[in-house]
Amino acid sequence: MTTTFAHLGLPDPLVRMLAKNDIVEPFPVQEATIPDVLAGRDVSGKAPTGSGKTLAFGLPLLARVDKAGKNRPRALILAPTRELAEQIKQDLAPLAKAVGRRVSAVYGGVSYGPQKNALRNGVDVLVATPGRLEDLIEQRSVNLGQTDFVVIDEADRMADMGFLPAVRRILDRTAPDRQTLLFSATLDGVVAVLSRDYQRDPVRHEAGTVEPDTSDARHHFWLVQHNARVQHTADVIDTSGRTIVFTRTRRGADRLAKQLKNINISAVAMHGGRSQQQRNRALKAFSSGRVQALIATDVAARGIHVDDVASVIHFDPPADSKDYLHRSGRTARAGAPGSVVSLVTGDQKRAVRRIQSDLDLRAPIEAPHLDDLHRGGHLIGDPTPQKPGRKSSTDRAVARPQRQPRSGSKQAQSLYVTNLPWGATEADLSALFERHGDVHQTTIIIDRRTGRSKGFGFVDMSPPTARTAVDALNGATLDGREITVRIARPRRYEN
Repeated sequence: MTTTFAHLGLPDPLVRMLAKNDIVEPFPVQEATIPDVLAGRDVSGKAPTGSGKTLAFGLPLLARVDKAGKNRPRALILAPTRELAEQIKQDLAPLAKAVGRRVSAVYGGVSYGPQKNALRNGVDVLVATPGRLEDLIEQRSVNLGQTDFVVIDEADRMADMGFLPAVRRILDRTAPDRQTLLFSATLDGVVAVLSRDYQRDPVRHEAGTVEPDTSDARHHFWLVQHNARVQHTADVIDTSGRTIVFTRTRRGADRLAKQLKNINISAVAMHGGRSQQQRNRALKAFSSGRVQALIATDVAARGIHVDDVASVIHFDPPADSKDYLHRSGRTARAGAPGSVVSLVTGDQKRAVRRIQSDLDLRAPIEAPHLDDLHRGGHLIGDPTPQKPGRKSSTDRAVARPQRQPRSGSKQAQSLYVTNLPWGATEADLSALFERHGDVHQTTIIIDRRTGRSKGFGFVDMSPPTARTAVDALNGATLDGREITVRIARPRRYEN
C-alpha cells in the first residue's frame, strides 16, 4: 500500500493543504523522519539538497509548535544562507497558515525594522541565519528561552562557512529540554560533534543520498581552452535552456554575465557582494524565465530552489567533491532530468579527476559534444561506456593514427592543418572541411603532458576533393585564427 502523509500521522489541515498543491506521497526522507519527529525524538538526517527535507522537518514542526509570545519564538530553524532561509519561509508559510501559525525569516542584507516588527507581533516559527539572529538577540529583539524546537539545516555548510561557534551560542540560549533536529549532507566530523553535544539519543536516518539510482543528473566533463570557456558556456545555455553557471569569484561572476550578454545570452550575476535586494531581483528574473542563465558563486550552491533548471555548468571547478555535489544538485531535482557540464582546462585535469574519484564518477574528460547533452553523459557510479566510433581526448593517441579508407572508397588523402585555435575540436574541423568534399576522419594532436591541443591536426578526404579544400581553406580563419592547410607528407607524426 502506498504511504500517504495522513498515514504518517500529520493533522488533517496540513494533509489537505498538501493535497491542494498536489503533494500526496512523501519522499523517502519525509517518510523516514516525520513519525520520529512527531513522537518527540531528536533526529539526525542525512539528506542532500533537493531530497524534500524542508517538509521532512517543517511538517511535524508545524503540527507540534505552540503559539509564540512577543519576541519569543517557539521554534527556530537555522540556515546558512539568506536564500535558504527565505526559501524555507516561502515553503512553510502557506502550511503554517493552515494550522494557525506564523512563520517569519530574519537574515542580513535587509533592514532590521520589518524583522523586529514581525517578532513583536509574535513569530511561532523563526527561520534565521546565525549572524542576523545574534544581532537581534544582542538588541533584545529576540529571546530564545521558550524555544523548545530547533532545526539546524545544512549543518555541514554551517561548518564550512565558520558558523558553528555562533550555532553553539544560539543553542545554548534555547530551552534546555528542546527537541533538536539536525539535517546535513554528511553526519561525520564536526557535524557528529554537534550532534553529540546538543542532541539526546538521536535517531539517525539516511535517505535520498546521492547514489546512482537516486540521481538523474547526467555528468559531462569537457576539455577546453581557457579562452574558449565563455563560448562553450553560451552553447550549453543556448542548447539546454535555463542554466545555473558557477564561478569561483564574485568578480568572475560579474565578468561572465557581461560576456554572455555581449553574445546575446541573457544572464544575471548573484553573489555575496550584492545586496539582498539585488540578489532577490536576480533570482526572480531567473526563476520567472526572463533570463536564461544565473551566474553564481558558491553562496548560491545551497538554498536556492528553482524548478526546471535544465543544466548546471561548472565554469570554474569546485573546491572539492562536496561542493561539486551541492552545485550540481541545482538540476535533476525530484526525479527530473538534468545535465551537469564541467569545463576543464589542461592544468585542472588532475584536480577534477580527484573529485571524480571521490564521487565514483568515471566519466572521461573529453572534447565538447553538444549533441551528447540530451542523450549522453554519465551517472554517478556508472562505468564509463565506450562510445563506438569516437575516442575522448584523454584516450586519443598522441601520435597520428594510421588511417583506413572507408569500405568501397579510394585511399584517403591526408591534409595537414596548423595554427588551429586552442579550443578547436575535431567536430569543428569536420564542419569546416565538409563544405569542400567527403571527410573520412579528423584528428587534433593532443600533448600528453598538458592535455591541450598542440595547435595542429590532420583531415583525411577523398583525393579528388583534397586539393580543392587546400585551395579554398589555406589562409581561411577559424575562430579568428588564420589556419594553414597543405597536403600532408607521407609519414606519421611522432610525439
